[in-house]
Amino acid sequence: MEKAAVYGIPNCDTTKKALNWLKENKIAFTFHDYKLEGISKTKLEAWCKKTGWETVFNKRSTTWRELSEAEQKKVIGQTAAIKIMMQHNSIIKRPVIEIDEKLIVGFNEDEIKRAIK
Repeated sequence: MEKAAVYGIPNCDTTKKALNWLKENKIAFTFHDYKLEGISKTKLEAWCKKTGWETVFNKRSTTWRELSEAEQKKVIGQTAAIKIMMQHNSIIKRPVIEIDEKLIVGFNEDEIKRAIK
């Protein structure tokens, strides 16, 4: 297994859980902070290709609820979703974990265990 890459926001509780779990299980990882480092269109396109934009885009987030109704109505496909995720990166579901060629969106111990085998 290569090193895991974790994408998220450090003050997010779910991201904290994932980082702590990885540390406790001695799994090497890098952390990419959306707030400090942003996120590239290329990376978002790759994630959406693997999982579908609906998985990466968090419509249950506070950020989504804070968007105007007009902005929300524009999100009808991957292109529009990526544009919003680049403008408001806290709307991306967290964390996103890359392990080798696998992508895990959200924290799920079982999925991580399967990915590291």
